[in-house]
Order: sequence, then C-alpha cells, then structure tokens
Amino acid sequence: MAQSQSLNGKRVLLIIGGGIAAYKTLDLIRRLRERGASVRAIMTRAAQEFVTPLSVSSLTGEKVYTDLFDLTDEAEMGHIQLSRSADLIIAAPATADLMAKMATGRADDLASTALLATDTPVLIAPAMNVRMWLHPATQRNIAQLKADGIAFIGPGEGDMACGEYGPGRMAEPLEILSAAEAMLGAGTGPLAGLKALVTSGPTHEPIDPVRYIANRSSGKQGHAIAAALARLGAETLLISGPVNLPDPLGVSTKHVETAREMLAACEAALPADIAVCAAAVADWRVDNEAGQKIKKEKGGLPQLSFTENPDILATLSKLNHSRPRLVIGFAAETENVIEHASAKRERKGCDWIVANDVSVDETGGGVMGGEENTIHLIRAEGREDWPRMAKSAAAEKLARAIAQHFSLSDEGPRS
Repeated sequence: MAQSQSLNGKRVLLIIGGGIAAYKTLDLIRRLRERGASVRAIMTRAAQEFVTPLSVSSLTGEKVYTDLFDLTDEAEMGHIQLSRSADLIIAAPATADLMAKMATGRADDLASTALLATDTPVLIAPAMNVRMWLHPATQRNIAQLKADGIAFIGPGEGDMACGEYGPGRMAEPLEILSAAEAMLGAGTGPLAGLKALVTSGPTHEPIDPVRYIANRSSGKQGHAIAAALARLGAETLLISGPVNLPDPLGVSTKHVETAREMLAACEAALPADIAVCAAAVADWRVDNEAGQKIKKEKGGLPQLSFTENPDILATLSKLNHSRPRLVIGFAAETENVIEHASAKRERKGCDWIVANDVSVDETGGGVMGGEENTIHLIRAEGREDWPRMAKSAAAEKLARAIAQHFSLSDEGPRS
C-alpha cells in the first residue's frame, strides 16, 4: 500500500532537547517527511551530545539551527520567523529543563526563545527520569503548560536508560506522528469517511465499594489502535476501561468501568464501519455485589456468587441491521494460541481475530502491561504471523490492513 501523504504541505519545526531519547527523533523526522511534511530542526546544546546536527540535517534536508546569536542564521531566518513560519512545533524530547523554561517564560537559548516567540500550536513529548517526572516542580510545570494550551503526548511507562522503571519514557515516533496529524487536522487518509469503534483496557467489576475484579491489561494496544485509525482518517471513538494512559489526540474517548457499561457505550456508538474489540473484558462479575465494605470475619470467607458478563465481541458480531462492516476481536492466550484464537473467531462470529501470547516470558514479564506484542492476524482466508514489535507499530500495521480491506470494498461509508 502506498504511503499516506496525510501531512502534505505542512511545515513542522522540531525542537530536539538533550536526552537519550533524542535518537528517536531521527525516525520521527523520516516519518514526518514520508507523509509529506517539511521539517526544520532546532537542537539544544545538550541535544548535540546525543545526535549530531549532520544526522538531523541529512534527514530533514534543511539546515539545523543551534545558536541564538548566529548572525548568519538571524539574517537568513530569524528565530521569530523560524517559529512562526511553522504549522506545528514539536518538542521531542522535552526535557525537564526545557519544560521548566517553557512554563516560566525563560528564553536563554534558541529553543526556548523560539517557543516563547510563537503563536503556533505546540506539541511536546516529555522524556526524563521517573523521579524528575514525578517531582512536584515538574508536576507544577505540567499543569501550567496544559493551562497555557500546550499539547502533550506521553510519556510512557517502562524501563529507562538509567536502569529505573516508571513514567518518563518518550512516546514512540508513531505516537508523536499520530498526535501531530490530529493537531493538524489530517483527516484525508485512506479511512476518511469511515467511523471506527475501539474498546481498550480492562474492566473493573465491583465486589463491594472498595474491591473489584480486574486483570493486567494496560490499554496500551487498544489506545494505540484508536490513534492509528484516527491517523488514517477514520472518525474514531475509543471506549476505555480504567487505565493510566492519556486519551489519544484526535480520538473521542468515553470512559467506563464495567463490562455492562462498555457494552452499552458500544451499542450507543452504532452504526459504525469498523469495530476493534481490544479490551480485556472481565468474563465474570459478582452477582451479589455488597453495598457496604465486606468485613473480614474470623472463621470464614465471604460467599461470592458469580455470573457471566455480556460478550461484547459476540454481541457486535451477531447484530442484524447495525453490525459493523468489519468486526475484529482479540484473543489473549497463554497456550495453543493459534488453535484457541481460530476457534474463538468461529464461535464469536467476528471477521478477524488478533491473537497474541500473553504468557509470562523468560524475564518474568509479558505482553499484559508491556511495550511490545507478537501478533497472529487470523482471517477467513488465512493467517499472518507478525514479528515481535512495539505496540504502536503493531497498531499501525493493523490499521493499514484495515485500510487495505476497505480499499478493496466497493461499499461507501455508512451515514
């Protein structure tokens, strides 16, 4: 399939901060240009310790700007004109220092001066140590920047170069790209005119006012799929269970708690052309939910009675008049992945099943809550086995498979 030109003619100013995640901006530049955007870059002095201006210039095809007091640069492209001539400014990685300067209005280098001298929309992708991210000073700066209208993408949670784990990882290039396309109003992709419904995350099924049944789903894959579909032009609604993730830019999001709430939200969202049921919906719920906290009593355990939750995938797949044209389910399995997933596709009546192995790996981790996924896409006409990849990349690949499916269909979008 040809590469989407969703950003054709758009001008992006990329401000590269000084962090190890700066290497990701090289891929971001490539992807922005693939989609038709022109990219100019400003690099802070610290950024040049991680990637070279020559590397950035080679990919942008433009001169890289580094010095506020460079008389030649000021004559050719003044810092004010540099920032105001862009359609979007992206700061990635946005370090704690750069964010502090933005929040307090400091302008002591080219990057911070350009950010202060602009009325262009700004998207930042924070990246820093988890302790720096969680520090009260940084949190105050985040609140101020959001109040000032600055858009955020990320950070994600995971292992860091410093050896710690937690929030602070810069968003992946595809995630930043998706957010940029959403901010630039890029709705002309191959799925333009189609309506997509995506479920994501776990559900929480209450036992009493303080306890619930849940699972380890983080929602990362479902959220990434919603963003990828929106990036290709689909009008996308994300119905999310409880997660610790920001709502994707360019996507309408409805938050729910239980399986019954999620089903009701799905039904209210119909008609739709595409339904991707990526949520890990709890199979059962307690049918004798207590109105007060169940107290621990000596000599006995509470008697809990369970009942089945509604099957959202099967319900959407078996609708008569309002069934989405393409219904995709997920099969999270720990053994016999292909066999169980294939049987699930037949049993539920959906068109495609995305099968993934969620068993614990040799490191003690797994797909649930992790950053990567290994997918087997099962359709009536056969199976595709995808290599292990980042969840954002898997989402992109699935979205493009969906776009290809509809490109081969003669039906137009539903009204």
